[in-house]
Amino acid sequence: MRTTLRPRKAAVTFTALTTLAALALAGCGDGTAKDPEAKPTGDPSLKGEKIEVAAVWTGPEQENFTKVLKEFERRTGATVTFVPAQDPIVNFLGTKIEGNSPPDVAMLPQVGAIQQAAAQKWLKPVGPEVKAQLAANYSRGWQELGAVDGTQYGVYFKAANKSLVWYNTAVFENAGATEPKTWKEFLATAETISASGVTPVSVGGADGWTLTDWFENVYLSQAGPEKYDRLAKHEIKWTDPSVAAALTTLAELFGKPSLLSGGTSGALQTEYPASVTQTFTGGAEPKGAMVFEGDFAAVNIAQTEAKIGTDAKAFPFPKVGDAGTVPVVTAGDAAVALKDTRGAQALLAFLASPDAAKIWAEAGGFLSPNKNLDPAAYPNDVQREIAEALIGAGDDFRFDMSDQMPQSFGGTPGKGEWKALQDFLKNPKDVAGTQARLEADAAKAYRAAAKG
Repeated sequence: MRTTLRPRKAAVTFTALTTLAALALAGCGDGTAKDPEAKPTGDPSLKGEKIEVAAVWTGPEQENFTKVLKEFERRTGATVTFVPAQDPIVNFLGTKIEGNSPPDVAMLPQVGAIQQAAAQKWLKPVGPEVKAQLAANYSRGWQELGAVDGTQYGVYFKAANKSLVWYNTAVFENAGATEPKTWKEFLATAETISASGVTPVSVGGADGWTLTDWFENVYLSQAGPEKYDRLAKHEIKWTDPSVAAALTTLAELFGKPSLLSGGTSGALQTEYPASVTQTFTGGAEPKGAMVFEGDFAAVNIAQTEAKIGTDAKAFPFPKVGDAGTVPVVTAGDAAVALKDTRGAQALLAFLASPDAAKIWAEAGGFLSPNKNLDPAAYPNDVQREIAEALIGAGDDFRFDMSDQMPQSFGGTPGKGEWKALQDFLKNPKDVAGTQARLEADAAKAYRAAAKG
């Protein structure tokens, strides 16, 4: 999001999650690290050392991450304090650094955030123990996402498969609907469900980032990986015809308020967590039958009475057009060190291990890019298949586009892409106007980023 340097990414095409799941199972081996130096046993000599970890996680995510930190404390004797951070976290860290009180470790949710923090010389390179864990447990693509100019800074601890549509199985059964594979089938399924008396699609439009995910999946499928990469780098302007095509496709859904829970105004007032929970509450008449978002929606589903795998299932984001492919858009949170201390390096090494990933995986609502995490750690078949699909994809994925862009454009509430797409949801007929606003904001943000 912050500099012109971008790690290598690639796209994957697949027809079902199970295809990649089979590949993952064939390549995961016994689920243990092969490098004996990469087995984290903990370092009791850290007793008495205090470590601060900053992240924007709240609620269940914060609770589950705290369980990981508690295990690190148990193994090492160190005391770890979770520091709640505001989003965008780079601004939060800048304030802390100016006040000479940076945390030891921070969880950065964007590739661009790593690049910007590295450009500001805030980050400390990972040490040999962290590198050993990364070499043993991560594909090259995930390692490169945490590197800038060949220097490794980040450990991607938590990943996301952001190309999923979760659905209420009871509503589908009552309506006689089946999992759609194409965008055309998706719209037809929505109409079928609407005819059954249930509003088909729940959209968390109050959180602009969900709308960027909608756009990215449609754009990747329709325009293809090469243009996706070029738009992410602003080598293609937002006034490009490919952007118009993607927005026009989205308007086929956003332009029909009857298909959206609460209509257009309701969607714009619905925050992401509520968009998920309202899909799986209300008995036979929930406020929505389907909700698009990543694997992490499982955390919110768990707050309802719905059981994943029975009451709640997911299908891959449908491909757009006859020439389109099923998109795989990922995201992730990377741990970086802002202080060059033994404690910070030890925590990064632990977070790069299967042991750390297993703790959160068992709690649910978590996806790890760690290829040596035993799939059995995931609590149900749905999450297991999603995880295996990601691992089986190897390096063949595209990272969230907005997370690669300058933060002021792709990652700030009420501004840039988030605001432009919220305005588009409000008025999906204004494709050209939306493109013009997106381009104006993007050009300004990239010029500022280039100046440092």
